Amino acid sequence: MTASIIIGEETNGKAVPIDIEELLATRLLVQGNSGSGKSHLLRRLLEESAPLVQQVVVDPEGDFVTLAEPFGHIVVDGAAYNTNDLVRLANRVRQHRASVVLALDGLEIEAQMRCAATFLNALFDAPREIWYPALVVVDEAQMFAPAAAGDVTDEVRRLSLSAMTNLMCRGRKRGLAGIIATQRLAKLAKNVAAEASNFLMGRTFLDIDMQRAADLLGMDRRQAETIRDLQRGQFLALGPAITRRPLSVRIGGVQTRSQAVSTGLLPPPSVTGDDLHALLHAAPTAEELAAEETPLLAGLPRPDAGELMDQISTYVMAPAPGEEPLVDDSGPNLFSAASVPAPPSLPPEEVQSIMAGIMEDITAERDCTYQPISSLFQDFTTRCRMKKIGQHVGDATQFRRRFALAVAGIYRPTDEEWAPLLQLSRSVPDDLLTPFLVIARAAMDEAPCPDDEALARAYGTSSPGRIRRLLEHLEKSNLIVVKTDYSGRRSIGIPDLGVSTAAV
Repeated sequence: MTASIIIGEETNGKAVPIDIEELLATRLLVQGNSGSGKSHLLRRLLEESAPLVQQVVVDPEGDFVTLAEPFGHIVVDGAAYNTNDLVRLANRVRQHRASVVLALDGLEIEAQMRCAATFLNALFDAPREIWYPALVVVDEAQMFAPAAAGDVTDEVRRLSLSAMTNLMCRGRKRGLAGIIATQRLAKLAKNVAAEASNFLMGRTFLDIDMQRAADLLGMDRRQAETIRDLQRGQFLALGPAITRRPLSVRIGGVQTRSQAVSTGLLPPPSVTGDDLHALLHAAPTAEELAAEETPLLAGLPRPDAGELMDQISTYVMAPAPGEEPLVDDSGPNLFSAASVPAPPSLPPEEVQSIMAGIMEDITAERDCTYQPISSLFQDFTTRCRMKKIGQHVGDATQFRRRFALAVAGIYRPTDEEWAPLLQLSRSVPDDLLTPFLVIARAAMDEAPCPDDEALARAYGTSSPGRIRRLLEHLEKSNLIVVKTDYSGRRSIGIPDLGVSTAAV
């Protein structure tokens, strides 16, 4: 089987191939104004490469859910699952090499960014043994990696931008090949766009976008004017996976279609005046009332997380036309999962002891709380594999909570004495969990109240103001009670546990 596909043809009718194996190593950037044919291009690329490599599509408009039936892609409706479900699904996607479409059209922009970031980070943080090659296609990438602050909160923007940066800058070593499409290069973060080595530039009209596209293609300012004259479905291509010199490509046909409304002309109805007014203000029909209860992805079932994980675990990649489904028993290669023998199982008590030692070593390192959780999780995964317990690692969300407990000195969270605290901690937001556990552990031990410096280290900050706001938030949430006596000594109580720190 060849690792190349035909994306379209030149003006002289010569076919233009894309080397998928090279694309996995060099990534792709697509630009074009609305109506230039970006989605058509992505659809052609996805359809042609479906038998060759796993695909993950971040789809903010629900355009690519139609790939499900003919090519076997599994649709993950981002609006239907919580954070923990998405992390587990993403890990199953990598483990079973399932091609999926993350449909986000049922969410507002801020929720879309948070959902996509959670899913991409989970793909990125997957254990090394399941770093199989995959194309990760992100449509409307300027939404997820904006060049400037917009209407969303800074926290969500940073989270989404970090996920996109990881995908484009560091994803290659984890088998993730980013393919990003944007309407405007000027709105896309430069450090994300700069990591692509292959380019397909469609029609655009603004000078700043034309100039950036021309710079990427190695064209001078006079040649940049030709970008404005490109036809719908026509792109200028350059890159090691396509061509070493810029050439014009007319994108080929596709088998599936978007669910979007056609832009063709349609004459208005002949009914006008009072008759049309009566139709618009008539009582709702039974069909209209039933439609209000239907899922946002009309016509597609919305399984629960367990059912979706079962689908992913039994996923089989779509075969190429005329070919049998891919089966490879010869061992790991670029397009097949490795056949890894299961390691010998250890008693649960021994596994917990080994993990406790690993977490104690990690939290003993200086400034560990100031490191990104993804780096800490990678370190933890490596150490577990070295101890031959890699199958017990879990996902990044589980590690985040385990790390928070370890910072508070709780290395064996399965011990019965911590059960009430673990139950209470489920109501604490993830970003506040570590300092809360530090306070709660001190209260349970009747130890002196942690000072602002200790809480700042646990939180991974050097800002005293942030610690004050943190304590205020926890107190307003009825998780803690802060008491200060006349001599200025502070103690913190945990009402749900009936314990309090000593005053300091």
